[in-house]
Amino acid sequence: MLTKGTEYAIRALVYIQLQSWKDKRPGIVEIAKEIEAPEQYCAKILQTLARHKLVKSMKGRGGGFFFDEANEEITPYDVIHVMEGDDIFNKCGFGLKNCNNDNPCPVHNKYVKVRDAFYDIVVSETIQSLSEKIINGKAVLKRLTV
Repeated sequence: MLTKGTEYAIRALVYIQLQSWKDKRPGIVEIAKEIEAPEQYCAKILQTLARHKLVKSMKGRGGGFFFDEANEEITPYDVIHVMEGDDIFNKCGFGLKNCNNDNPCPVHNKYVKVRDAFYDIVVSETIQSLSEKIINGKAVLKRLTV
């Protein structure tokens, strides 16, 4: 459902939050490695997030990415909105332009339920709540290797 860039953006913010709680400011190389993203792509994503004030950055020694107190309640919705807009919450699951309740596509009734449930998740969770799940051992940020 989400673009790869949005997935990386959410994972990057979760990783930055985990590090912020340890009073650390991770850099692009570290973040890219930990979220399993290409370094240059990760840099562009973080630049976009910083430009939209979802994360702060600082250059030089002791620099890196971090959150300030004003960014306590960032939701995955905020990230999705910045990375790809709101179309994902309105578009047709079948790809039709004029799909709606009066003119439904073949998957409309089922897809609307999934789309709405996804919306509920991304507006009710926060980057902090997702990070807490990782700290509490209820979730992981990296794929498990066998």
